[in-house]
Amino acid sequence: MNILIEGLQGSGKSTLAQHLHEKNRDYTPVLEGDYSPIELSWCAYVNEETYRNILQKYAQIRSQIEEKTVVEGSMRIICYTKIRTDIPGFYQDLEQYEIYNGRRSFEDFRSIILERYRLWQDDRRIYECSLMQNIVEDLILFRQKSDAEILRFYEEIRKALEGKAYRIYYLESKEIRANIEAVKRERIDSQGHERWFEMVCLFFNSSPYAVAHGLKDLDGFVTHLTHRQELELKICREIFPERTTFLTSKNTGTINLP
Repeated sequence: MNILIEGLQGSGKSTLAQHLHEKNRDYTPVLEGDYSPIELSWCAYVNEETYRNILQKYAQIRSQIEEKTVVEGSMRIICYTKIRTDIPGFYQDLEQYEIYNGRRSFEDFRSIILERYRLWQDDRRIYECSLMQNIVEDLILFRQKSDAEILRFYEEIRKALEGKAYRIYYLESKEIRANIEAVKRERIDSQGHERWFEMVCLFFNSSPYAVAHGLKDLDGFVTHLTHRQELELKICREIFPERTTFLTSKNTGTINLP
């Protein structure tokens, strides 16, 4: 059995993953930025030629890059946010090789995701944001897909997951704005600046969906998240009804893994 924890930013996914791991030590958490056989967020996904060019360009940290790289067939997955360096532009450079946020054609994006779910063979893992968050954000914000189109995409994902042992825990946020405001206050730098939310606004405000709908900053982001959660709950209820356990954000109580 594998556990997939989903929910909005600030809903408590990381906390729940850690809690489940502490209570079930034979389950291993796979968090955002870690290597994952299904999820590619915060990871560069490159072919061998591009990988060699990256190693040459950043020769001074070559050993770190190699340590944080996983080979999958002809592709290389670089967990670049796990690398510690002050080389100017390194993280921005590697970010361009992620598959999300409209960086790939839809057919390429679709093919990569479905193939990874088909090949998934893990057991006793606790995955954070590996089924919905990054895929749904990409489809809404950058490809401007309709809810019906996204539901059809998840029907394909469900088929790709046939025969896999997994359970979805969805953390429903009852107070979306309050959760985001709490995260804003928590995720500050050493000078007290809300760097996390500044980056969120830069990302969100410039997305095609936000521009097209006149959404921006906190109000716009909360409006988007409200819609996103409604859609994700619908995905759970219509596509994965027997696979999903619904929990209330910040009030998960005692959970026994199947």
